[in-house]
Amino acid sequence: MSIKTFAKDWLPPAVVRALRPLRSGGGIRFEGNYATWEAATAQCTGYDAEPILTKVLEATLKVKRGEAAYERDSVLFDEIEYAWPVTTALMWAAAQNAGRLDVLDFGGALGSSYFQNRAFLASLPQVRWSIIEQAHYVQAGREHIQDDTLRFYSSIDGCLADNKPNVVLLSSVLQYLPVVDSVIKQVNDSGATIIIIDRTPFNNEQCNKICVQTVPKSIYKASYPMTIFSLDKFIVDMIDWDIVARIRSPEGSLITESGLALNFQGFILRRKNAG
Repeated sequence: MSIKTFAKDWLPPAVVRALRPLRSGGGIRFEGNYATWEAATAQCTGYDAEPILTKVLEATLKVKRGEAAYERDSVLFDEIEYAWPVTTALMWAAAQNAGRLDVLDFGGALGSSYFQNRAFLASLPQVRWSIIEQAHYVQAGREHIQDDTLRFYSSIDGCLADNKPNVVLLSSVLQYLPVVDSVIKQVNDSGATIIIIDRTPFNNEQCNKICVQTVPKSIYKASYPMTIFSLDKFIVDMIDWDIVARIRSPEGSLITESGLALNFQGFILRRKNAG
């Protein structure tokens, strides 16, 4: 009898559920321990392939039309899977600003988080949701998705020219950036008083690690470099922000194929001396 079969047949269900995420990641693979971002990139197909955008657009339009409840990574759901800490932080930010919520959603695809929280946002008197994305996503968003509330921009500077965000949302995006420091600096300079970080991988070592993430073909065919951040270093780098709460992300704890332990998590941060 294999260890896997033994575990399934004899361990309590709660223990099996706890152990399952440690190496699976829902079919997503995390491979390698690369010395540089460029070395990892050479092994990847990237996220900017046109078929990925087509699939995400089709799914998002179904959500917008009410034909599906929710979309994440182009996968449709009949019921919304809320990220409650994110929803709570958004409403908390609005409560501090007389109901005004102006979100800078960096890397927000075609509005996954916006549509996920649409029912709650509808109760607020003033909502502005700005997504910063790659150029072909911005074009598709402006042509098919954009309205008076949801807008698309190709840069943070472009967004800030039109908006004064009180919240920055960084959900499952920082790990896919070749240079994170410049984005964090722009966020620091944005004037927002709250940052929501979600679904971001961290390790317990003293330095960042770089691997390649491969997406299951059942979702779409893609692979891309990913940074696994040193938790200690990341917290030090966010020196201008207080940690209000930590978020447990649904991906949970995993082990890469090279044996590195990582944990997907996030933070609700408030600017120091924000008043």
